[in-house]
Amino acid sequence: MHIDPALHSNMDNYKLLTNLVVPRPIAWVTSLNQTGVINLAPFSFFNAVGSEPLYVVISIGCRDDGTPKDTALNIVTSGEFVVNLVTEDLFGAMNVSAADFPPDQSELTAAHLQTSPSVHVKVPRLTQAQASLECTLFKSLPLGANTLYIGEVVMFYVADHLLGPRMHINNFVPIGRLGSPSVYCRTTDRFDVPRITYAQWQKDNT
Repeated sequence: MHIDPALHSNMDNYKLLTNLVVPRPIAWVTSLNQTGVINLAPFSFFNAVGSEPLYVVISIGCRDDGTPKDTALNIVTSGEFVVNLVTEDLFGAMNVSAADFPPDQSELTAAHLQTSPSVHVKVPRLTQAQASLECTLFKSLPLGANTLYIGEVVMFYVADHLLGPRMHINNFVPIGRLGSPSVYCRTTDRFDVPRITYAQWQKDNT
């Protein structure tokens, strides 16, 4: 079946896109407003897009009334944010932080979470997160109803037990987002297949 997005509502198209482009990592973003309140919110329009420099992107939409979300305002104002990765033990707290708390209330209190100082940015990271990325805003780009925020990663935090020789990350199993509105996945079922060269392919197929 062909489905023409021009013939369907924005909500229907959102459901199709978010149920087909899966799984998606979750950026659990800490940011600071101008009065020092720490905002915490999850976003699944998120990924790594560059390594030289190290760039990640987060796409943030507006509230239902068309006003910018707190995270978006804070990133633009301060030029900084921290992406914390969500493991299954933190799922309940992440779900709480997705609620529409007022800007003057920190989701950290409701989610029973703590923060630790970052190294290169003023925005703190989540203490309980096993991995966090300190980011400075490189560029923001309007994309229709969303805005794409490109952040340069200026510091990694990785829990000691995850880090192996030659910077290999071991036994890190964050959760991912599947379909809208509330479907998630675990990343515990994995397989490793080495890539082949064209020369190897030729050898195997002659």
